[in-house]
Amino acid sequence: MEIIKVNTKRGLELKGALFAAKTFDTVLIMITGICSNIFQNELLYSTAKLLEENSIATIIGHAHDSFSCFAYTDHSTGKQKISGTFDDEFSMAYSDVEAYIEYARKLGFKKIILAGHSLGSNKIINYLGNTKDDFIDYFIISSPVDIMHWWSVMPNVDICFNTAKEWIKDGRGDDILPFLFGGFSPMKAKTVIDFYKADNLKNCPVLSKKGEINSLYNMKPNGVFIIGSKDSVTGDNPKNFMEQLNAWTKNPNTNIVIEVPGASHIFYGKHDIYAKTVLDCIQNHFLEVSI
Repeated sequence: MEIIKVNTKRGLELKGALFAAKTFDTVLIMITGICSNIFQNELLYSTAKLLEENSIATIIGHAHDSFSCFAYTDHSTGKQKISGTFDDEFSMAYSDVEAYIEYARKLGFKKIILAGHSLGSNKIINYLGNTKDDFIDYFIISSPVDIMHWWSVMPNVDICFNTAKEWIKDGRGDDILPFLFGGFSPMKAKTVIDFYKADNLKNCPVLSKKGEINSLYNMKPNGVFIIGSKDSVTGDNPKNFMEQLNAWTKNPNTNIVIEVPGASHIFYGKHDIYAKTVLDCIQNHFLEVSI
């Protein structure tokens, strides 16, 4: 694994991770979700290592400050934990994704697969549905989020949102809230507000009906939708959630929807299965067709 530095057009330096020799023809760019980076999300590492072993490069694309880690005390347990992605600029998601694509092109990769997990999937939908370029050959969307539904069901959201508004008024936007946002992630006050206002990422409105579907329809490449059968973020029927997203694409019959039995939103305990699913999709539904 090589730590890489990637510059956005707005001048921000992102830090990511590159797996495999730069001479490989095919690269998968995986955009991470909230509270997720290569150091503390086994799903990312397991997937990248398996692809590397099969001559497919992987770039783990950390957005904004996702690369950073810090220790905090979980007051519900009294224990120290390590986390990442407490600071993000959601309105700049397109720029972040674009930067990793440009980086991969400069390295000379001939085929680029754009993937995302959780909110990272919303970010790649935003990119694919709004870009005029044709740099992406295939997409892999896994565990995307209907943001407004998510806000309505996750714990601690209201108190985090209200506290964040007050702190920003007091000039404390860069301070990390004393509550775990959504019950799982430390987050800066300004990041909480940016997340709520992220209209560019409200592109999976299956449950809330609040958002847009033009980005899904405008995506040019074919691809695959992957979801766990126990993904609690997608309502009572995760596979139906993904099938609805696919139905909003321009050519749904050319895409594939895969449900991983027993898997949660983060594929806890099933990271190897997720990695194998991604590899199978690339080998059997992309590389085989593109040869």
